[in-house]
Amino acid sequence: MDPYRIAVSALFFVNGLLVGSWAPKIPALMARLDISEAVAGILVLMLGAGSLCLMPVFGAMVARRGSARAVRIAAWGVASALIWISAAPDLWTVGAAVALFGGLIGGMDVAMNANAVAVERARGRAIMSSCHGFWSLGAFAGAGAGGMAIQRFGEIPHAVAVSALFALVLLVVRRRVIEDGPEPGAARPPLRLPRTPLPYLIGVMALMAMIPEGAILDWAAVYMQRELGASLAVAGWGFAACAATMAAMRFLGDLIRRRLGAVRTLRFSTLAAMAGLAVAGLAGSAPLAIVGFALAGIGIANMVPIAFSAAGNVPGLAAGIGLSVVTMMGYSGILVAPGAIGFLAESVSFSAIYLGLAVLLTIPLALSHLAASADFDAGR
Repeated sequence: MDPYRIAVSALFFVNGLLVGSWAPKIPALMARLDISEAVAGILVLMLGAGSLCLMPVFGAMVARRGSARAVRIAAWGVASALIWISAAPDLWTVGAAVALFGGLIGGMDVAMNANAVAVERARGRAIMSSCHGFWSLGAFAGAGAGGMAIQRFGEIPHAVAVSALFALVLLVVRRRVIEDGPEPGAARPPLRLPRTPLPYLIGVMALMAMIPEGAILDWAAVYMQRELGASLAVAGWGFAACAATMAAMRFLGDLIRRRLGAVRTLRFSTLAAMAGLAVAGLAGSAPLAIVGFALAGIGIANMVPIAFSAAGNVPGLAAGIGLSVVTMMGYSGILVAPGAIGFLAESVSFSAIYLGLAVLLTIPLALSHLAASADFDAGR
């Protein structure tokens, strides 16, 4: 296999590993700091705010210096972030650590997606869905093992183990990341927003797809503990089940898109996600909720990669500009919206929230025709 593809896939995997490991840490932090859902929602909001602050910084770095340099800086910066969060002694220091974690993980997200686009161009073949599959595989590993590891060994040993694995992978792939910086002496691209509405509409699709993903990531464990009576070890499998089916479907995503086309794939995916969220919201037991989250993962799996590929191939728009807009808008859904859900959960059940998210997905379903540029051959 192409070493560049191996390297970018590994980056997606370890990024997902960190994000998945964050999921079971939320109920552990709530217990350690003795905080409510609303306060935990503020912590999640801090993660999102940090990410949205640093995403533009790393987006500019990608445009001016290339994605390889940006991804290395972000990845090494975030490598020990879980240790900071676990060792922080009070709510204020935890909040600061979470904000920095969010900023660096978001910056790494922007850079590694841009690096995946660079590999696509070098190979002349779409790989975005499978890259996101490796992210989901990492998230599955982090979420599935994280709850059990925290329960058995504690927060800090769990964080040290995850950070060590993350750093080891970075050391192995550091020289295999494709270099895509501008040629020496080349004119620097202008750093301005697109003037066509298409990338913003695609960004809305990505946003609506990632809000449910963020809601499952940050709140599935709490929902299963508080409303369905699951233990911490079982509760971690809510997002793990979603991440597992997302990984499986993303590895199939490029093939499915070639067979059905991006628009039809997006429509089928959206309907599956709506059904899964409805099952999870109506579940009366933890096992049924896990089944619902797994079905939601099947649907969510290829919605975001299709949106990113569409953004990277918007006709008449310079390469990378559309991707930057859609990445920012999309990740605001997975990072900021779950914080608002924490506040909403003070007065509304998580069951009702997941049902509401199923209805929200009618928006990307209505906009699905805009994904036509995600068909790689047509985009070229």
